[in-house]
Parts: sequence; structure tokens; C-alpha cells
Amino acid sequence: MRPFSFQKPGSVEEAVAVVEPMGVAGQGGAFHAGGTTVIDLMKLHVLQPPSLTDLGGVLERGIEEGEDGTLRVGAGTTMAEAAEHPAFLRAPVLSEALWKAASAQLRNVATLGGNLLQRTRCPYFRDNVSACNKREPGSGCAAKDGINRLLAVLGTSESCIANYPGDWANALILFDAVLETRSGGGGREIAFGDLHVPPGEDPARETILGDDELITAIRLSVPEWASRSVYTKVRDRDSYAFALTSAAVALDLDGDTVREARLAIGGAATVPWRAREVEDWLAGRELTEDVAVEAGRRAFAGARGWGENDFKIPLGRDTVARGLMEAKAMTPRNSGDSQ
Repeated sequence: MRPFSFQKPGSVEEAVAVVEPMGVAGQGGAFHAGGTTVIDLMKLHVLQPPSLTDLGGVLERGIEEGEDGTLRVGAGTTMAEAAEHPAFLRAPVLSEALWKAASAQLRNVATLGGNLLQRTRCPYFRDNVSACNKREPGSGCAAKDGINRLLAVLGTSESCIANYPGDWANALILFDAVLETRSGGGGREIAFGDLHVPPGEDPARETILGDDELITAIRLSVPEWASRSVYTKVRDRDSYAFALTSAAVALDLDGDTVREARLAIGGAATVPWRAREVEDWLAGRELTEDVAVEAGRRAFAGARGWGENDFKIPLGRDTVARGLMEAKAMTPRNSGDSQ
């Protein structure tokens, strides 16, 4: 472990004031909440921050329900707390994406704010030796011609094919969430769908957050019909492996006809991936097996495989179709639904 200073501020305002800005190599001070990502990367020497700013006891925790049904979630809320909260259980996709993501030990310490910002598990990013434009801009992307079985087929570029590994972000993006943030320059709000940046020619820039900017809370509105929602995750083993492909689905049905569909894809994309064109295509259609299969085909129409991960394209199509049919088969809590 390389030496670093440790700071434990007494407030969010103090935390953003003391964190060190990024240097030329992108190695500034780091924030630490649950630490389930940043500590791993420090041990691997992928991250070498000169200082670590502890957010324990500083970030807001808990979930508040407004009179209008809006939820406000403190960024310091743990995955375990959120997964069992009644508000999330009413929209199963939000809860399932959390408890399918990690072991109980990790869910008890990992925070929701940190979970949204977790880094890729691409082996070439994490080995600290291979060419990786995300870790060392301009060095190349060894993954394109290397071991890329787990990596992305959607949103990739010639500079990077690393996938976004998280689960909950793909559920959250269904609900047009808004992030509240704080930095030395004050607070602002960010649409969650704008947070993550596809790799393009600059894979090192993963989000639009500033160096000293913290996510402090998450706001979202969950419609009653989202009780018909599901997080379908396909992985190598059931015991908390990362997704090969996943589908977050929420459906509003009139009989078998889709009033509104919301669909996001995980495991196979460089960022949390909302399939809005497929949602629009599904609206007004009777949801049959054939329609679900076509939706999967459309969701991966722009996908590109890189050799070992070519299988993710047909698997992803099947995962979307399966998620849609699993959501259709659910019994919703919405008494206004005709099924």
C-alpha cells in the first residue's frame, strides 16, 4: 500500500473543501464511503490518491416519501437498507437489482451513492500493466483483441470496450431520477441519465461530476404500476457474480396491451443503458412472445461484439425478451390494471 493521508471531515461542506483536486494523471484525492470499490483499486495500485476523505457519518441516510409519491434517498443509505425498504419493495426492480448485486456483507456497507459510481471490472483496467485508455489515456485498449468475454457490446468505441458493472443503476434509470450534488462551488441537480459518459475518445472521463463533487441524494418518482417490474440477471453463477447481461423492466398494461414500457440493459453496455426507442416501439402493442423477441432484437440492433463477447448479443436479446415476459406474468398491486 502506498502512503496517503486520511481525512475525516465533520460535514459534506467540509469534505468537498478538503479533498485534493485531480492532477495531470487524474490521481487526486479520493472520497471513501463504504469503500467496496476504492479500497480494492488502491490495493491494486490502479488508484493512488494522496489523500482519502472519509464520508462515514457525513452523508445523509434513509428514504423519505413525499406526499406526491416522490422518493428522496440519501446517498449514504446502504444497499441493504434500501433493498428492504417498503418504498422499494413496491417497485420490485429497485429492490431486486440491489439484492442480486452483491453478498449480504457487501450490501451492509456499500452506499447507494458509491454504488452508482463503481468502476469497471475490465481486467486490463485493473491489472495496472496492460494498455488501457481509461487508466492511462493514449496507451491503447488491450481488451479489444484480448480477453473480453465480460465486456461491453453496446456504447463501445475504438478507444474502450469496458462495461459498466453495476446493477442498481440500470433499475434507477427507468425512473428518470435526479441527483443532488454538492461541491466547493455549491449544489446542483443532475439528471441521472446524464451522469455517465460513454467512452468515445476519452474513456478516462466516466461521469460529469467535478473532482470535488459528491452525490448527496437521489430523487425519483415511482408510478403505482411499477409494481409490475423485474430485474432479470444472467450470470455465470447465482452467487453474486456480475451480470453477463441483464434487463430492468417495468410495464403498464391494459390487458395484454402495453400502455407504457420502460427498459434498461445491464452487463453489456459501457454505461447504464436505457432502451428508449424500444420502449416507444412497445407502446400500444400486444405483448406476446414474438413481440418480446423482437424487442430484444431491437434493443441490441446496434451492438458490436469483439470476439469472446460475441455471445452477449444473442444472450442479451433473450434476456430482454425473458424480462418482458416475466414482468407481464406478475400480479401488480395497481388495482386499476385489468389483469
